Amino acid sequence: MKRIIIDYKKLTPEILSMLVQKYPDGYDDRDVLVFKNSKNETVEAVEVKTEDTIYLVKISTRLEDTMTKFDVEDFEDEEMDMNYVDLPQSSDEDNPED
Repeated sequence: MKRIIIDYKKLTPEILSMLVQKYPDGYDDRDVLVFKNSKNETVEAVEVKTEDTIYLVKISTRLEDTMTKFDVEDFEDEEMDMNYVDLPQSSDEDNPED
């Protein structure tokens, strides 16, 4: 399974929708994964999964605001039907080892 670290700024409507569905009341400390990236920096993220990919979404107060304001009806069906395989991957330094 692929693991991709993604910043809230690069969230697609699909991933944001999955986050809102998984954490409808927001996330708390037990939902947060903490790990070191290749630069030995501490990263905090929440996880959402598709059939073939685990997305680790870096958390911040701006992510919480984005999730709170998200409304799936604001997006066209075509935007919501994007293929996950076509998403740009972050650099190798942001992808933790499996």
